[in-house]
Amino acid sequence: MSTPSATTSTSAPVPGTEHAPVSSGGAPGRLGSLGPVGLVLAGGISVQFGGALAVTLMPRAGALGVVTLRLLAAAVILLVVCRPRLRGHSRADWGTVAVFGITMGAMNGLFYESVARIPLGAAVTLEVLGPLALSVLASRRAVNAVWAGLALCGVFLLSGGGFGSLDPVGVAFALGAGAMWAAYIVFSARTGRRFPQADGLALAMAVAALLFLPLGIAESGTRLLDPTTVALGSAVAVLSSVLPYTLELLALRRLPASTFAVLMSLEPAIAATAGFLILDQSLSATQSAAIALVIGASIGAVRTQVGRGKATLPLDAP
Repeated sequence: MSTPSATTSTSAPVPGTEHAPVSSGGAPGRLGSLGPVGLVLAGGISVQFGGALAVTLMPRAGALGVVTLRLLAAAVILLVVCRPRLRGHSRADWGTVAVFGITMGAMNGLFYESVARIPLGAAVTLEVLGPLALSVLASRRAVNAVWAGLALCGVFLLSGGGFGSLDPVGVAFALGAGAMWAAYIVFSARTGRRFPQADGLALAMAVAALLFLPLGIAESGTRLLDPTTVALGSAVAVLSSVLPYTLELLALRRLPASTFAVLMSLEPAIAATAGFLILDQSLSATQSAAIALVIGASIGAVRTQVGRGKATLPLDAP
């Protein structure tokens, strides 16, 4: 849902998008009419409102149950659409896709455990620190210390000087999700190089779903079989996984990678808006300023990388 950072030249395929669902032609009429920027923003809105819907589903199925439903539904959809080839892959290929699936499952599980405890906007803001840290470390430029400092100021403001206003367990889960998001970026790129189109993503999603199934059953049991719960879980999968990947792929055919990365840095603001509209989660002026600082740090880090002929791309997080 929410989204980290591999680096690539602006003319090369974007890591993490090689495996997104592929359309045989150009953008469909209605989607294409949005324009590439509109497609990216629509994808971001879909991810964060899918996350907000997931929070409303948690009383029915629990955090782990919601993750299980999302991963299962997304895996089924992607496997049916992509029909990945199972033969002809090396042991290293399967090892990469397995680690990608484990990382994806952990990222989703930690993030949903976080939003079960702290506001959606705060969770996404903390989570995006993982991709930001990866960007700063990868660039090895002194100016990125400024962006890191700006992000830390944002986190300090968000914490109220010690996370007294936020559940510390929820904060820990969000930071863990951020670490997994950074790992997700690395293995997303590796999987995209080893598997054609969306095959690697579909297989990794299946791995994540199978790993989470016992956890979801242990927490929610037969509640996972309730038709309404299944329908809502499937909606979360479409909003948070299938639709955003498709919209972003269409956008990246006509949008510079650097512009895409800057737009993705707006995810915390979109998450805060979704939390306010759907979950009635209001933010104080200080928390809003904190989110703005983290967004500014993310955009600054992206533009610094672009100045070196590279772009840092936040991908969709859980």
